[in-house]
Amino acid sequence: MFSIAHFTGGIAQTNGYLFSQGDTHFVFDAPEGMAHWLEVQKVKVSALFLTHQHFDHVMDAAKIQTQHGCPTLAFAAYSQDLTLEKLYGMFTGTHLSIPPFSVDQVLTGKTEVTVDELRWELLHIPGHSPDSICFYRPEDGIVFGGDVLFLDGIGRTDFPGGGLQQLLQGIQTKLLTLPDTTRILPGHGPSTTVGRERQQNPMLDEF
Repeated sequence: MFSIAHFTGGIAQTNGYLFSQGDTHFVFDAPEGMAHWLEVQKVKVSALFLTHQHFDHVMDAAKIQTQHGCPTLAFAAYSQDLTLEKLYGMFTGTHLSIPPFSVDQVLTGKTEVTVDELRWELLHIPGHSPDSICFYRPEDGIVFGGDVLFLDGIGRTDFPGGGLQQLLQGIQTKLLTLPDTTRILPGHGPSTTVGRERQQNPMLDEF
């Protein structure tokens, strides 16, 4: 039996999730404040999964790595181009510095990954960010989706490497084909289901 707890923090109110099954604890994304929240939970993290590397999702990645000694898995190697920290500084006139972290397992080209005997299907859906990846566990009917699909919305596509049609095509072919009851745990806002978004999401009317 598994459980999911979530933390929301940082300037973009970004969700981070703690997935627990037995003595195994996985973290999905690392918004600012997540490392301290994990201390309060008093768990030892087995792995950190990143849905993409935009700054608001990785602010505490280095802290979590240091505190837990856990591997980090992401679609691509660590990149300041993917974190958007320089772009953020250009547009806001403020300095944003993300502590560098390592990606111990690059998932490019893979369709699944197994960590501590738990298998996750990998759904690469670019359009919001080139490295956006969703982690799907069919046995539990859950998807950690990052900024791909939201309740009544989709990820913004005006960042470098973004593309609206690319994102919509990925959602149509890789998420909307999942069972209606599949729970989507997004990077921002409340959770939803595939069936609910297929039927009611105004951004997906054509599907």
